[in-house]
Amino acid sequence: MAHVAAWKKDRVKELVTAMTENPVVAIVDVHGIPGQQIQSMRAGLRAHATIRMAKNNLILLAIDEAAKKKPGLEGLKEFFGGQCAMGATDINPFRLFRQLEATKTPAPAKAGDKAPHDIVVPKGPTPFGPGPIIGELQKIGIPAAIEAGKIVVRKDATLVKSGDPIPAPVAAMLPKLGILPMIVGLDIRSAFESGTVYRRNVLDIPEGYYLSMFATAAFNARALGVAIAFPTKETIVPLMAKAYREALSLSISAAIPTRENIEMLLAKADSQMLALAAATGSTDERVTARLKAASAKPAPAKADKAPAAKKEEKIEEKDEKVTEEEAAAGLSALFG
Repeated sequence: MAHVAAWKKDRVKELVTAMTENPVVAIVDVHGIPGQQIQSMRAGLRAHATIRMAKNNLILLAIDEAAKKKPGLEGLKEFFGGQCAMGATDINPFRLFRQLEATKTPAPAKAGDKAPHDIVVPKGPTPFGPGPIIGELQKIGIPAAIEAGKIVVRKDATLVKSGDPIPAPVAAMLPKLGILPMIVGLDIRSAFESGTVYRRNVLDIPEGYYLSMFATAAFNARALGVAIAFPTKETIVPLMAKAYREALSLSISAAIPTRENIEMLLAKADSQMLALAAATGSTDERVTARLKAASAKPAPAKADKAPAAKKEEKIEEKDEKVTEEEAAAGLSALFG
């Protein structure tokens, strides 16, 4: 049997302890992050989580050992490979994901890196004075010229398209222009909690997303309850108000006089009387005087609705504020 170094056994034991003593275990991608930056990020997370670096085979051995106490933990191995680290914490995976995202910072590109987006050098002055560097700029496709003793970029220049590899001369020039196109930081590939392995695409949701979903669901459920007349504590007031409005509208349409609608019915009858008198050429002095007075008034902006219709619109607005007691009294007067 091959001899295993004591330090390796100790390292695996440390990893197993961290995995079993913390409710959340994560696989963290550290590819492309300089060592000094990783140390800084780990220090910033120390109050919430620990990020442990080790050789891949040691982390895999630790996962297998810890899975004996935490069934399902072995599911993390599917996301393991390349430059990885193990994270352990007592905060939930979603919060851990957001905290790790907050560690990300702009960084210079290396030759061969894939451009995360179109890399554009904007039009305008550069920090360079006249010199040989103007030739270097032009060589990589930047339309540079000398103006007022400064090298300027005459127009926006797209050096690398999103997803394309960054050439070495471009990668060397970008930091000089103050362009840091890469974003580096600790990336969660997956996280384990309470027997469930969460993939990155599940964890990568906007803050407040689920609260918004619940609020929308509650609003839609209330709207449905009102639409199908399903009485609950949340729907009873709007249902009573809706019933009052519909009962009032029905009583006006059917000309059933009540205390609540008598003024509206009289106004509607008066409007219909004037319309009929105008159509039949009434000779009654009182009626003709009212018709003349009405015709002398300036025409409304939209004449496609009769006065009665406008009156009913005002009734609808007024009835929106009907209380539960008023609604009950109105229904009683109509059908009691």
